[in-house]
Amino acid sequence: MTKIIRILLVLPILFIGGFANAASYRAALVADMDSGVVLYSENANVPNYPASLTKIMTLYLTFNALEHGRLHLDDYLIVSNAAAAAEPVKLGLPAGSKIKVEDAIKAVAVHSANDVARVLAENLKGGKEGNFASLMTQVATEIGLENTNFENSSGLPDDDHLSTARDIALLSIAVYKHFPQYWKYFGIKSWTYNGQTYTNGNRLLASYDGCDGMKTGFTTKSKYSLVATARRDGRHLIAVVLGAENKDVRASIATSLLNRGFKMIENGAAPVIKNTDVAPIANTVTKPATVKLASGYAGVQFGAFSSRDAALRQVKNVEQLLHVSPTVEMASGGLFRVRVNNIAEDAAQKLRNAATAAGIDSYVFH
Repeated sequence: MTKIIRILLVLPILFIGGFANAASYRAALVADMDSGVVLYSENANVPNYPASLTKIMTLYLTFNALEHGRLHLDDYLIVSNAAAAAEPVKLGLPAGSKIKVEDAIKAVAVHSANDVARVLAENLKGGKEGNFASLMTQVATEIGLENTNFENSSGLPDDDHLSTARDIALLSIAVYKHFPQYWKYFGIKSWTYNGQTYTNGNRLLASYDGCDGMKTGFTTKSKYSLVATARRDGRHLIAVVLGAENKDVRASIATSLLNRGFKMIENGAAPVIKNTDVAPIANTVTKPATVKLASGYAGVQFGAFSSRDAALRQVKNVEQLLHVSPTVEMASGGLFRVRVNNIAEDAAQKLRNAATAAGIDSYVFH
């Protein structure tokens, strides 16, 4: 996959003229989510570090897998050593434990859990986060993102991991249009798991009338970023703020962007584009991406175990109950995976269904 050329991100500090509480940031955009028309933007095509806004793509691919039956909300995903070792923010899931797909989605959407983002990545793309990152970039290109390259599923720092305000807006609109049944997860204000309650970092969910999503992000290099969406008077707008100085600034700028957008629509004002030309996004998200997988490369995993003996016991269990012969594979972190490899997609789904009926936890991988 051709990468975006690595650049030194010394970006200008901008000020949105005329906004109350104007403050510093790197890029900003507000657009109509239904028409795709950009109402106001500054530096919307300048590369930035997207931080946890990356997880919007991780969830896009998760929703794609749900839509096509490769994953189900009540499936359980296995946590690898690599996922368990992910840097905070995280749920702190131990290696070898399991998390239900729907809980994984909420952990990423609400708490922005890096360990759970890696769990999704590894379970969706053959156990390797790098393979998943390549798929993320491939799909980004297919749905019209022009200046985006992903190196991981969470947005943890990497000099080649870049996107733009325009691309983040387009990706968010793609989720909204392609998988509307899952949009609700971006609007969850708080979520309780294992006795602990996690609050969504998107302050506008509580403070902005009509806000229904979507995602925050922060690393030292990216600074504070926010995607926020809101509905008013039959219109649905999206605001993107990248590189704000702190949480208060990103919330304030996003609020000002949405207010400005709704006012512009009310007054019939012409779009305002500053500092950079923004490619139109109105007609670029009309259909979901086709997640292309290698022909015949599907399989079923029946667990990952801390010892080879435990894995061999699972092999015998699968052979007796399902009449197939899986193999034991070494995985990262010293785990032993029990897998049936290189079978057709429909055969993999049938085998998974049979495993479920037999009481064996499993999932289809590609």
